[in-house]
Amino acid sequence: MLPNVRRYSPGLRRLHWLMAVLTLLVYIAIEQRGLFQRGTPERAAMMQAHFWLGLSVLVFVVWRLALRLRHGAPAIHPALPVWQAAPAGLLHLLLYAFLIVMPVLGLLTAWTDGKALYLPFSDVALPALMAPDPALAERLEDLHGSVGEFFYWVIGLHMLAAAYHHFVRRDDTLRRMV
Repeated sequence: MLPNVRRYSPGLRRLHWLMAVLTLLVYIAIEQRGLFQRGTPERAAMMQAHFWLGLSVLVFVVWRLALRLRHGAPAIHPALPVWQAAPAGLLHLLLYAFLIVMPVLGLLTAWTDGKALYLPFSDVALPALMAPDPALAERLEDLHGSVGEFFYWVIGLHMLAAAYHHFVRRDDTLRRMV
């Protein structure tokens, strides 16, 4: 690594990688729930893991945004051409929106579907802030799933862009985050 490369603050770097792992675990939990029959404790555990991992992403993204506003982002060297800077900004905006919208949609879906969110390793459920509404729950669940599917692609594009910057363009985009 170049010794004079400006990097994101240590807190932002840690949060970035922690959230990457948590987001992967959220996806794994929901995709693997199908391994278990409906109504089994194992499937319920996968769903609870999905809920709580997703909510932890929401907490960390708020923290991350606060740090980002406080510390800013180091400039990329060499600077991006305008035709790359605008899509990069849009991609980051989409990623942050996703990290906020998905947990909120998941929480609203659970509440309107009458599902309890139990504190981990307990039988204590958080109070629902919305009344059950099966029709709304179905629409929210469909939206939550569709947005999640779309973001498989957005996250993949983010990873490809990082590889492009590192291996093709050879700028310090990726090095700023490690």
